[in-house]
Amino acid sequence: MQVEVHTPAPTPLQLVRKAFAPAVAPLETAFIVLVVTIFILLQREDLRDRFISVFGSEDLHRTTTAINDASERLSRYFVTQLGVNVSVGGVIAIGLAGIGVPGALMFGALSALLRFVPYIGIWIAAILATLLGAAIQPQWTMAVSTLIFFIVVDVVAGQFAEPMLYGRRAGLSPLAVVVAAIFWAWLWGPVGLVLSTPLTLCIVTLGRYVDRLNFLTILLGDQPALTPAQTCYQRLLADDPHEALLQANRLLTEMPLIDYYERVVFEGLRFARNDVLRGVLPAAQLARINQALLDIVEDLDSVSDARHASSNQDDALPEIPRDGRAVLCVPGRGAFDEVVVAIVCQLLARADIPCLATTYDEVRATRTGMVDVQTLQSMHAMPSTQSPQAAHLMQSTRVVCVASLDAAESPPYLRNLVRRVRERAPALPIIVGVRAVRREEGLSIADDAGTHLAATLRDLVEECGVALASQPEELAHKPANAGV
Repeated sequence: MQVEVHTPAPTPLQLVRKAFAPAVAPLETAFIVLVVTIFILLQREDLRDRFISVFGSEDLHRTTTAINDASERLSRYFVTQLGVNVSVGGVIAIGLAGIGVPGALMFGALSALLRFVPYIGIWIAAILATLLGAAIQPQWTMAVSTLIFFIVVDVVAGQFAEPMLYGRRAGLSPLAVVVAAIFWAWLWGPVGLVLSTPLTLCIVTLGRYVDRLNFLTILLGDQPALTPAQTCYQRLLADDPHEALLQANRLLTEMPLIDYYERVVFEGLRFARNDVLRGVLPAAQLARINQALLDIVEDLDSVSDARHASSNQDDALPEIPRDGRAVLCVPGRGAFDEVVVAIVCQLLARADIPCLATTYDEVRATRTGMVDVQTLQSMHAMPSTQSPQAAHLMQSTRVVCVASLDAAESPPYLRNLVRRVRERAPALPIIVGVRAVRREEGLSIADDAGTHLAATLRDLVEECGVALASQPEELAHKPANAGV
């Protein structure tokens, strides 16, 4: 006997269940998220206090600041995103109406709503509108026009409008936004994709206030990972002075040249000096860094004064008589002190202060030779004897400027250098910089009334200008052995 098994025809209820089965799981997730969100909003004050008690009851100030910072960033981000999405939806509605797509207003509202889903939301609306255009017009003109219109609107909004309007509101790097979207979408599906940016923003904000999570802010935040000084030194370590010069040109559009040297170069040299003291910087690499810095200083000599016109230092300096007087710049024996003197000479020249330069070894020698230089690159070929020109330059020295990165520590060799200069030129003022401070306890570089300390480059240039202008004229005619 033959048996046949027939599957009964599905009932209308079964057909409905089969049709809507793919949407059940996302709807369940959305419903759960909605319910949890409602309860969180109803008990937000209580949850806030519990969060503070668990994570930061011992430091209420930092915890409160972190919560306020995160809430402000999220509020600004959502308000800006809402404004952008509504604007994009309005533009799409107007454009689709012009193309002739039916239901343009509906597609505009759908586009504005779906743009809250990063990356894929807008294209869901675009595909639906394109399919509708292809269905009602067999020539494909409406479908192609609709698709091109969506592409143009999304590119303009995503590449121009959003970066300009968001700015640093989100505090996330573009790569962090992409990685966060992939991670949260993998973890929570479509809901994670929608919440990826807000959740990552909260984590990055938390890293700003929790030291152990600071690496998250560095990896995901939009702030530069390195300071300008660290970047400058890193480029020099990588033997890439061209990039260091490009960085200098960029920074000089925002700050005066003297501030660039103070905040970037000198701070970078502080890292380099620490590496020298630790013995991790080979002599060959040290020589390359010095040469690269001297080349950068020489290249920056052509920077227009208009770039640092905000520095009113020149206006504050007294008028210097043109009787041949000059400032003698003396470096210490630090690894980068020749670069420091090159910078000081350049800044003095920009302030219209005549300057000379010598070397540490020349000052220590019995006879001190000096040359008038723009940079210190040619100082290694100095004559070993005092020529008539050197003697004349000695007579023109009216102020001695000792420039060294070691001035802040007041090392014994630098104190001996200042003492040697004072013995050879008892009547001349001595300016010691940079970042030199007067010590209340212990030995100090400035042990007499004629020695002045300069904490910054700006102070150093000002001190040299004032001291040079205040010197009496008859000092210029003293014999050579009276000077340095």
